[in-house]
Amino acid sequence: MRALISAYDRRGLQAFARGLAELGFELVASGGTATELEEGGLSMTRVDDVTGFPELLDGRVKTLHPRIHAGILARRDRDEDRAALAEHGIEPFDLVCVNLYPFELALDRPELDEDGLIELIDVGGPSLLRAAAKNFSSVVAVCRAEDYDVVLGELRAGGGTTSPELRRRLAATAFARTAAYESAIARWFQRGEDFPQTFVPSFDRTLDLAYGENPHQQAAYYAERGARTHLLSFVEQLQGKPLSFNNLSDLSAARLVAQELDRPACVIVKHANPCGVGIAATVEESYAKALAADPVSAYGGVVVLSGAVESALAEELAGQFVEVLFAPAFDRQALEILARKPSMRVLEQREQRAPDEDERDYRRVLGGLLVQSRDREQADGRSADVVCGEVAADRWDDLLFALRVVKHVSSNAIVIARGGQTLGIGAGQTSRVDAVRLAIEKARELGHPLEGAVLASDAFFPFADGPQLALDAGIAAFIQPGGSKRDEEVIEAVVRAGAAMVFTHRRHFRH
Repeated sequence: MRALISAYDRRGLQAFARGLAELGFELVASGGTATELEEGGLSMTRVDDVTGFPELLDGRVKTLHPRIHAGILARRDRDEDRAALAEHGIEPFDLVCVNLYPFELALDRPELDEDGLIELIDVGGPSLLRAAAKNFSSVVAVCRAEDYDVVLGELRAGGGTTSPELRRRLAATAFARTAAYESAIARWFQRGEDFPQTFVPSFDRTLDLAYGENPHQQAAYYAERGARTHLLSFVEQLQGKPLSFNNLSDLSAARLVAQELDRPACVIVKHANPCGVGIAATVEESYAKALAADPVSAYGGVVVLSGAVESALAEELAGQFVEVLFAPAFDRQALEILARKPSMRVLEQREQRAPDEDERDYRRVLGGLLVQSRDREQADGRSADVVCGEVAADRWDDLLFALRVVKHVSSNAIVIARGGQTLGIGAGQTSRVDAVRLAIEKARELGHPLEGAVLASDAFFPFADGPQLALDAGIAAFIQPGGSKRDEEVIEAVVRAGAAMVFTHRRHFRH
């Protein structure tokens, strides 16, 4: 039996190679891998002794040779393949262990220029892996240190043989690894292209989820390979049940809203829509505002806080039914209090890196994928026009706050707010006037006075009926994109009521 080993990542490599040698494998290794095995006291044959050629071109060519690839690709059940090996004095390989130069990790190394990165593009490694995976009926393809123990276990139990099921699974892992590797290189070459002709994202499974959108659906969370940050990067679950698909969907929605807000903030999300958002001088006050905005909808929601949770706030949270609680820190006493709610999923985030501004937004559709840049434009009022009325400084703050929230509400979307608190949210309606009506009704049901409040719309008002409903309820200022054929009618209604209206010239649909 014969094993070829060429590994950049040396974790556990000596122990794996020693296990193979104890099973009677002849070890063949290349370059630095050979040196690593020698230092571990292992006997092996160097690749250049097998090929009869030294490493060429500063190591660019080591294993690209018929004596290597024929030994991997030969079909053991074909007489002509066995005859070809015998004619040329080539011995077959039964196992290939390869992991690749870490090109994706190297992208974050500032000392590497383009030439340095190109030298980290592995050519021989992917070729070896693909060859071994293609011939999985006879060859074991190993590309992850996490599989070493499984492979050794089967080899020991089988007297040097492995099951077809294991070889097939390892082949799938190898092809997925080489595909992800090539996609990372392709994306690097495509940098600067917004939408290249062929778009090849790759993802790694990060977490098995309790279930999907419904309990009968299976689900897992995958993080995009090479992303600077992701939903669960540097996030630790401190307590609670396993996370579900819906938990993470809502968590993502809540975190996107929180990223818009520059003061201590609380965002409560239910079914991917914010139901209460508050900003204040402290995170405790922001939570009180967000909860009071719509305490009924907040029941069983996801709560995202932008500040640390201490004991007083933990007492408030423990008094509510919260599915997921997410914050940057929890003090010891707070965790003791929250432990009274063992089913509450408590997540602590220690990620310090800023999100990637160039991150794409993906939406799965039948047989395809819709891809767009994220709607990251933050409302600051600089491009907005006051088309009627006057807007005082505190009302500007409320208008921009409402606009930052409405971006993250399912269209058609309306947000009514005042004093850094959402009062009523109309989400996912098929007509804008219905979204206005729903937001007003929600606010009134909860006893929120609407006199002097502001209203944000994610798209223009096609008619004056929606604004008129809001004006009749006491809304004092509106912010919307403008651009309707009937803008003048809408503005006239606002003028007659003595209110103000701002056009942003930016639509923010979220379907």
